[in-house]
Order: sequence, then structure tokens, then C-alpha cells
Amino acid sequence: MSLRITLIAGSNRPDAQSSRVARYLAARLQQLGAESDIIDLAAEPLPLWPAETDNNPWPDMAEKLRAAQAVVVITPEWHGMACPALKNLFLYAGRRELAHKPGLLVSVSAGQGGAYPIAEMRSSSYKNCRLCYLPEHLIIRHVESVMGEQDGGEDDQRIRARADWSLQLLLDYAGAMRELHEKHRSPPPDFMNGM
Repeated sequence: MSLRITLIAGSNRPDAQSSRVARYLAARLQQLGAESDIIDLAAEPLPLWPAETDNNPWPDMAEKLRAAQAVVVITPEWHGMACPALKNLFLYAGRRELAHKPGLLVSVSAGQGGAYPIAEMRSSSYKNCRLCYLPEHLIIRHVESVMGEQDGGEDDQRIRARADWSLQLLLDYAGAMRELHEKHRSPPPDFMNGM
């Protein structure tokens, strides 16, 4: 049975680099034998939580997340911070969608940055949904010059190799943790939220 991975492109800007990186990583996952879905927050923006609207794309997003055995969370770096659209998604996402599933964090930066969004996502996005971030992550610096259709040189080859290694690691975790999600997605009522 093939593993299904959902990638979340966290930017709410059209033609975002995080969307391009999500498409690249999804193609690589398919070459590694996995199935993939992309949730693109620029193409389908979520209303600010807890809005109740008729056009809310959350039910479709939640279904993709529930069907996945792992997720790739891609955040742009905006002024040293994770994107607010992505943080908003984690207000919607809960145990049913993400508990005890492995997650690979990916930060994209136009410059030399990218570390702060990784730290921010690790510290504040997993608590109640219980997503298990891998100890490995990717920081894609100078994103406009790597992972394109053309070979971008030494830096491009290095990040492509690192991405392949990280994606294979994610698939290994997903296979190992597959049953954990079903077993522990509904904790006792007193322990519904993380500490």
C-alpha cells in the first residue's frame, strides 16, 4: 500500500515560491513511490479562524490531511516569521487530521534566512494537533535560484540531494508511525489539548 503525503504550501501570495517548492517536492515524492496532495493556501485561502462562511475550503483540506500518513509543511519567511496563513491553518487542524503523524518542516527564504520560521513552527503549531515534526528539516535559501527547471549549480544540487534524503526519511517515519495515528488520535477527554 502506497503512502500518501500532503504538502501544505503556506504562503497566501499568488505565484509564491513556497507553492513552486511544494510542486517540486510532490514530484520528488511521486518518484520515490508515494502519492501526494497539495494544499495551496494562495489558491484556496482559509478565512481567519473561527470564521463560519459558506465558501470555507477547510472541509476539503481536512479530508486531504486525514487521508495522509505524513505532511510536509512549507512556510515562507516573512520578516523572520512564519506566514500568518499557515499559522491560521493550524488553528483549524486538530487531532483527527494530524495526531501522531510525522511532519517535515520546510522554510523558504529569498535571502540567507529561513531559520526563524522553523523555530516558530516547532514551538507553536503542534501542541493541540499533536503533529510529530521530524528532527530533520529543510531551509531553502535563495529559493529563486534553486529547484527550478534548470540546473542552478552547486547550491541547487546540494539542496536537491538534501531534499531527497529528507523526503525519504519522512517516508520511513510515515511507514513506521502509520498505525500510531489510528490508535492514539482520540485521547481521554481530560487530555484533549496538549500541555
